[in-house]
Amino acid sequence: MPDAVVIGAGPNGLVAANLLADAGWSVEVLEEQSEPGGAVRHDRGVHPDFVSDVFSSFYPLAAASPVIAGLHLEREGLRWSHAPYVLAHPLTDGRCAVLGRALDDTADALDVFAPGDGDAWRELHEVWERLRPGIVDALFTPFPPVRATARLAARLRGAGGLRLARSLVLPVRRLGEEEFTGAGGRLLLAGNALHADLAPEAAGSGGFGWLMSMLGQTYGFPVPAGGSGALTHALVRRLRGRGGTVRCGDRVEEVVVRGGRAVAVRTAGGETVPARRAVLADVSVPALYGGLVDESHLPGQLLDDLRRFQWDFATFKVDWALDGPVPWTAAQAASAGTVHLADGVDELTRFAAQNAMRLVPDRPFCLFGQMTTADPTRSPLGTESAWAYTHVPHEVAGDAGDDGLTGSWDERERELMADRVEAQVERFAPGFRALVRARRVLAPPTLQAMNANLCGGAINGGTAAMHQQLVFRPLAGTGRPETPVKGLFLASAGAHPGGGVHGAPGANAARAALRGGAFPNGLTWAQRALTRRDRKGDRARSRP
Repeated sequence: MPDAVVIGAGPNGLVAANLLADAGWSVEVLEEQSEPGGAVRHDRGVHPDFVSDVFSSFYPLAAASPVIAGLHLEREGLRWSHAPYVLAHPLTDGRCAVLGRALDDTADALDVFAPGDGDAWRELHEVWERLRPGIVDALFTPFPPVRATARLAARLRGAGGLRLARSLVLPVRRLGEEEFTGAGGRLLLAGNALHADLAPEAAGSGGFGWLMSMLGQTYGFPVPAGGSGALTHALVRRLRGRGGTVRCGDRVEEVVVRGGRAVAVRTAGGETVPARRAVLADVSVPALYGGLVDESHLPGQLLDDLRRFQWDFATFKVDWALDGPVPWTAAQAASAGTVHLADGVDELTRFAAQNAMRLVPDRPFCLFGQMTTADPTRSPLGTESAWAYTHVPHEVAGDAGDDGLTGSWDERERELMADRVEAQVERFAPGFRALVRARRVLAPPTLQAMNANLCGGAINGGTAAMHQQLVFRPLAGTGRPETPVKGLFLASAGAHPGGGVHGAPGANAARAALRGGAFPNGLTWAQRALTRRDRKGDRARSRP
């Protein structure tokens, strides 16, 4: 009997399993898919000569994560590779905002848009350098990060206090307008904010855009050499070297609860796998509560809050094998690993508004990845392994374009939407389509079929908006990996601090499991919070 069973062999599940194994626990990881990795996998499915990252590709959060660093995965063969530039945001008029790993590269590019904007970027970077240790600690430790918050608060006072706090909760459109005269700095901030499902007018999008920009400035947007799955392979090798087991093709259907405690899991094949100490679930929040765990074991308040859980936008992705480099009108974009494709902040707002109205965008904002530029091993010399993804509504009310897309994502709709993505690339790189040797289209249902955590194509485990972060993630009053069931811990991106490949939710769950996950009175953190709220609700209902 293993000490712990981990459901899901995504990066968070594998990080959790490694940390438990480091503590001397026996660990068994059960994965539904035929291979481990979750959303960190690569293949040669587009063309045999091209390595394609199936889901995620660039990992600034992994580069910044003390969790990942502490695993020393370089000992397992992991090597990071960087493009010459971190990212570029070209415009159709040929201008291009560039984020480089060298501060002067970024500043010089922004001065082209407006003299003095380079110095404005340097000032934002100076603030980041002052706050970075506290921010990194707060991001990658369990909520509430008491010590990290205290240190961050002390640094915040020295960096401008309330004025800076105000800047971080601003919409990214407003933050860009306050900090920069020209379009370049505004584009970098806003494009990075839309890595999540945050519109340029959303509260807090300024802070998120600034954070992602500064992560790129400091750590770059690196990729694992050889393909994204190299990160997964390193985690699996490390775990197996410490006695852990990873079983693929075993879908867990139920967490077995006895006496209020998780004691085992049951697979689709009917096998019961007992867990001596803990069950850790690297699964989505809705899949865990009322899915793997029967509703009879959960507080009514949690089930009521679950109806308010919000996914992030659905994702539509296209992979390409290209016969040559992308013919960008803006030459600087050719040296960037990531390229943002929207003709200005107004077009970003238009895109976000169409999604909010449940319309398939007619000019989709695309995150474009040049993988061979970032890692020359990905395709033959003189070619490019590339991809682009964009966001679409989960429930489609109409099509902002002329194709009559309904969100059925049948073969016709998949091809039409892929053509629309290619048309957006062509606006910034005329002649792109002539280079396409092969392409693969991954619509939202396809992504979910390949990874059940990507429900409807959502890639971040739930919205990044302020109402579902910190103490509100995944549900109001939770915010930690402990669940209302003793011995059961949420280890996925649904938990704080959320999406991205950094391992923090898995690490937080493992540490909670090692502590036992309970307060002195025997109740878990989540049980205490939800019990208090249930009692308040009962008192309110009993009043005349």
